[in-house]
Amino acid sequence: MDFEPWWLIFVPLLFGLGWIAARVDIRQMLSENRNLPDSYFKGLNFLLNEQPDRAIDTFVEVAKLDPETTELHFALGSLFRRRGEMERAIRVHLSLLSRADLPQAQREHAQHELAQDYLKAGMLDRAEEAFEKLKDTRYALPALRALIRIYESEHDWQRAIESVKTLRQLVDEPVPQRVHYHCEQAQAALAATPPDTEQAQAALEAAEHAMKSSGAGAGAQSQASSVRVALLRARLAALEGNPKGERMHLEAVLSACPEFSGLAAEPLLNNYRQAGQQEEGLALLLGQYHKHPSLDLFNVVFRELRVQEGAGPAWSFARAALRQHPSLLGLDRLLEAELASSPPEGKQESPVPGADLALLRTLIHKHTQRLDRYACRACGFQARRYYWQCPGCNAWETYRPRRLEELQ
Repeated sequence: MDFEPWWLIFVPLLFGLGWIAARVDIRQMLSENRNLPDSYFKGLNFLLNEQPDRAIDTFVEVAKLDPETTELHFALGSLFRRRGEMERAIRVHLSLLSRADLPQAQREHAQHELAQDYLKAGMLDRAEEAFEKLKDTRYALPALRALIRIYESEHDWQRAIESVKTLRQLVDEPVPQRVHYHCEQAQAALAATPPDTEQAQAALEAAEHAMKSSGAGAGAQSQASSVRVALLRARLAALEGNPKGERMHLEAVLSACPEFSGLAAEPLLNNYRQAGQQEEGLALLLGQYHKHPSLDLFNVVFRELRVQEGAGPAWSFARAALRQHPSLLGLDRLLEAELASSPPEGKQESPVPGADLALLRTLIHKHTQRLDRYACRACGFQARRYYWQCPGCNAWETYRPRRLEELQ
């Protein structure tokens, strides 16, 4: 390749252009650094020295001196909310929304942050209004989820149902709580004075339709929905004077969802008792226990055995059950029932000769109190009664119908 003389001009030209570009970048950087207030660097220094409170106060001063620092406003607002300083967080986000020159994207961001402030502060009416303004923005999906949580806390089940329908149009994912919203409506109708059986019937039909449309067919979560519908169907049938219908729905729980047998055992036994067929009811539950043992079912069977056949057969059942499935909770319940039915002055005919049942029960009960609970799979919240919605994290169908001891 031949050497061209004009190359000697091209090389210095490139060098000069690079030098000019570097000078421009350095000047711009120095200009930006000079424009930053000293308080900004003081705040960074406080953060590096693990003094977050002083850093926050310093950054607040920076935000006052330079209102254009919108990102700093957002950072401060989020920090205040995490620290529980809701009034300061709300004030920061309101000041952003009051600016007429704020770009639309940042205005929507500020509106979403403000709605979260109101929600965390427990100001549900203002939170609802703030989230409603986000329905046609890029924050529509998180706003809709937040609105559903608000409607749940307000027990506004109809609006929650409508919101879940809208959610299904935005995302293709199962929403099992829709079934429970209809069940909540049915439960409220049955608890009214007098019970509104027509409204309960309509709500349960809607719940069954929601189960079919959501494709629920297998798994613990779909079982929980179907069990709740069946239990409410049984209660509705009892109120309508239809004991056969009540029995059918309760026995369906035992056959289709045996893990939930403990929830249906007591009302099913009452149904048989009212028909004068308590022996048949006991035999049914006893057979269910042998096939699918659980502590709740053990309690019902043991108590009924003691009533129908006496202490001896009840204790024989308990000994065999506890030998096959050792359980401190089972022994505790057994001793509790024995003591509750004992004659005064210690004259009972105990099936455990010479045993001080009260002392035994006291010692065992101290160790079983922490085991006598249901636990949420999502957050670990423990409760003595079974919940369809966790009181701790508000998640649906996260409780298994098993006590803690049974899960260990």
